[in-house]
Amino acid sequence: MALALGGYFSSATNVFTGSLVNLQAWFSTRFVAIQDFLTAPRDIASLRQRNAELESDVAELQAQVIQLQQEVGETDILRALVDFSRANPQNTYRAAAVIGRDPSPFLHYVIINRGSNDGFLRGMPVVTDQGLIGRIDAVISDAARIQLITDPASSVNVHLQNADTEASLVGSVTGDVTLELIPQDIIVERGDLVLTSGLGGGYPPDLIIGQVVNVRSRDFDLFQQATVQPVVDFNRLQIVLVITNFKPVDISPLVPAP
Repeated sequence: MALALGGYFSSATNVFTGSLVNLQAWFSTRFVAIQDFLTAPRDIASLRQRNAELESDVAELQAQVIQLQQEVGETDILRALVDFSRANPQNTYRAAAVIGRDPSPFLHYVIINRGSNDGFLRGMPVVTDQGLIGRIDAVISDAARIQLITDPASSVNVHLQNADTEASLVGSVTGDVTLELIPQDIIVERGDLVLTSGLGGGYPPDLIIGQVVNVRSRDFDLFQQATVQPVVDFNRLQIVLVITNFKPVDISPLVPAP
């Protein structure tokens, strides 16, 4: 005790203590490594489960966002259709949703979710808040087929507002619409507004169709032709309005045979 108190064992004590600390540190490091090795599988499994739960939550939230965006889009469309019907009170409208399209690249039809049970008849015009899209071509009890004005078999008698003349609007396989039978002495310019004329009894007058974007006039042709840009985007039709108080008139028996 006297030697220890005198500091004669300090160097030996320091060596022993340092060795003991190093030994404890070595055992502690190995123990922690073994503990991590044994608990790692359980932690990985827990992390994987948590990751799967988070991915499921993200997918559900994304689906909710998409649904809300669709509802907002439909609300905007319905609001625009209501405004259109109020601005044109001379007609009676009934809304319908587009539920299908003709798969053929050569035909231009859409299917709506209302039919004869809702009073729809063949020949009734169909519009959106932007303008004319076509008319009902076939009807069953709960659905109807609409022939678009872009269909090759479609023909609409129209009036060029700025040029103050009548013409015939026809569709095509490519979906382009063209004005035909424009008299050569009529000046047609780009931007001329194209409306239904009401002639022929197929459509009511003054429904907007589009604007002239290109005119083709040649001296040796009997008539001019013009390309029309429709105001309706036919690739994004979702909800349409059927004009139910218009009754088309079939005047074909009165037209002289060629």
